[in-house]
Amino acid sequence: MAGTTAGPAPSPKKDRTHYLYIAVIAAVVLGILVGLIAPSFAVELKPIGTAFVNLIKMMIQPIIFCTLVIGVGSVASAAKVGRVGGLALLYFIVMSTVALAIGVVVGNVIDPGSGLQLDPESSKAGQDAAAEGHASTTDFLLGIIPTSLFSALTSGEVLQTLLVALLIGFALQRMGESGKPILNVVVWAQKLIFRVLAMIMWVAPIGAFGAIAGVVGETGVDALKSLAVIMIAFYITCALFVFVVLGALLKLATGVNLFKLLRYLAREFLLILSTSSSESALPRLIAKMEHAGVDQATVGVVVPTGYSFNLDGTAIYLTMASIFIADAMGDPLSIGEQISLLLFMMIASKGAAGVTGAGLATLAGGLQSHRPEMVDGVGLIVGIDRFMSEARALTNFAGNSVATVLVGHWTKTVDRDQLDRVLAGQDPFDETTMVDDHAAPPPPAAEGEKTPV
Repeated sequence: MAGTTAGPAPSPKKDRTHYLYIAVIAAVVLGILVGLIAPSFAVELKPIGTAFVNLIKMMIQPIIFCTLVIGVGSVASAAKVGRVGGLALLYFIVMSTVALAIGVVVGNVIDPGSGLQLDPESSKAGQDAAAEGHASTTDFLLGIIPTSLFSALTSGEVLQTLLVALLIGFALQRMGESGKPILNVVVWAQKLIFRVLAMIMWVAPIGAFGAIAGVVGETGVDALKSLAVIMIAFYITCALFVFVVLGALLKLATGVNLFKLLRYLAREFLLILSTSSSESALPRLIAKMEHAGVDQATVGVVVPTGYSFNLDGTAIYLTMASIFIADAMGDPLSIGEQISLLLFMMIASKGAAGVTGAGLATLAGGLQSHRPEMVDGVGLIVGIDRFMSEARALTNFAGNSVATVLVGHWTKTVDRDQLDRVLAGQDPFDETTMVDDHAAPPPPAAEGEKTPV
């Protein structure tokens, strides 16, 4: 019989995606070199990076919709989702306030704007940014409601998708067993969407090359040298916020090591660094947080809401940039004026998701409404805003990653054993499908007793 025994079991298909991210790193380095050596040519490559980010962004709303509908539609009670959302918003308000306070302290200590001169070209750039970013809170709130149920999937507004997905999820929850077939269709749609996203990720090196070459060619070394103080100070402040404030909070509240969480999300941070947009990693954050054991409903509520309301990096940027501009224009803000302006900025920043340039537009629009005489000074930092945008996006992403774990822990909607296994590297994320199958799709008839027929 020995001759007829089967050979060794076929080894599992090797994950080749690590080559993809090595290629992304190489593309970033090459993009920087091209930007420095041939800046005019590098600027022409910028649309390549924009095209890649747009490919990712077109997947965001369908993924948020499917995740939230599945999560909400399959939980036993609406109160559970409401508790998650309420706790998340409270946490976002507290952490945004902490980030604003840190920015105020650092901005006043280093006093980075002294000695800079405002020229007419910078003044015009500031006015252009203000025109782009000026919008009222009322417009923002009304913008959450889509023009139709289906336009919420095509509008480009994450909060519109969030609203419609919640409504449909709650409706399916109320339908009970009769809603299960619809829920299963959404489950399969989500699998399809994540598979398409996994295909798109293979062009990430090309997108990263175009994006980084364009920004280096556009900015140049001179702008970096002249504004190095504010830029370096901002990066250091963001790092302190992430590693000290968020790291300590995560460890004390849950016992989770921040460095393990960041290592698990390393590829997403690389993607953000190369595209300068935290939105480019939003779909992957949803998939990875689900794989790490956080409940689908929790992920579906916290991540999209956090992208609009939990902008820690943007909050630090708004405080430091406001103080910098006031100092550079020879009209330093008193502590009272700083607090008043920054409270206004905190409201104005809501809805400015992690899109490249959103922080600059929010800063200019806020100054236009609150201190119009300072708007011209925004032009002083236009040249380096793209580099500061990367720090904003990285900090915002880290803040939302930590928020998802914290809210999951506080609401008991995270499988701690699964989280520990994933962060220890014992249960790697499936990069080829980006679909988490360790937890079954919506519960079938197991909880039928909870749903009266």
